[in-house]
Amino acid sequence: MTNFPLKSLFFGAVVMGLVAATGSAQAAGACAEGKTIEAGKLTIATGNPAYYPWVVDDKPEDGKGFEAAVAYAVADKMGFAKDEVMWVRSSFDEAIQPGAKNFDFNLQQFSITPERDKVVDFSEPYYSAAMAVLVRKGSVDAGAKPELASLKGLKWGAVAGTTGLPVVLDLIKPNSDPLLYDDNANVTEAMKSGQIDAALFDLPTALYLAAVVLDDGVVLGQFPADRTEKPDQFGLLMADGNPLKACVDEALEALKADGSLAKIEAEWLQEATGVPVIK
Repeated sequence: MTNFPLKSLFFGAVVMGLVAATGSAQAAGACAEGKTIEAGKLTIATGNPAYYPWVVDDKPEDGKGFEAAVAYAVADKMGFAKDEVMWVRSSFDEAIQPGAKNFDFNLQQFSITPERDKVVDFSEPYYSAAMAVLVRKGSVDAGAKPELASLKGLKWGAVAGTTGLPVVLDLIKPNSDPLLYDDNANVTEAMKSGQIDAALFDLPTALYLAAVVLDDGVVLGQFPADRTEKPDQFGLLMADGNPLKACVDEALEALKADGSLAKIEAEWLQEATGVPVIK
């Protein structure tokens, strides 16, 4: 066996690593080549305006907020530098309509549903919505905590037939039977009138209701999505038949595999919102 100097071996390993990394980046970029609406650019859409915690200060180009961070992470895996990402705005309803789009993909909490999937394409899920407990400040002042033992003593409301009801019945197991309602609006009104103390919503809805609908709303805590039988899943939305879908899905799978997606979620949907995980 030929004996090479250690320094030469180290240098060779570094060069091989750089070549492999460059080849990987080129492969990622090659996947999207000729498939974006503007050559060499990735055009991403968000809402107008885009709200926290999804986008911070309505500035997705800063990469701050859960969806802004996910967008740049996907772009990077696809071989696009930050200055090759372009942002446009669209309304939620406009985006889910059939037809040509002015973006390569759009993310503004689009739930993947069979009905929508008939007219647009979705990526693999980038977020499975956790179920969150919404209460009013009075319940917190009275001692409610993000702990199962504490939740049992609250008076619960739920929408019949939703994924939240089994969580209330089978996981929380409250001391009294929950009151059932037709929709989220009626549950919220029941909370306003003092008929119930708490209700379960997906985390994005709970954050919105606490900040906008209830004067004294508090998101007490959240259950991890894996504790929900059928969690609401968000996907990147694209025009129906978009050839870029395979590249986007590949990027998302890579982000899941290396733990990057989980870190982004922890940073922006747990730590930044201050919503603790229920114990």
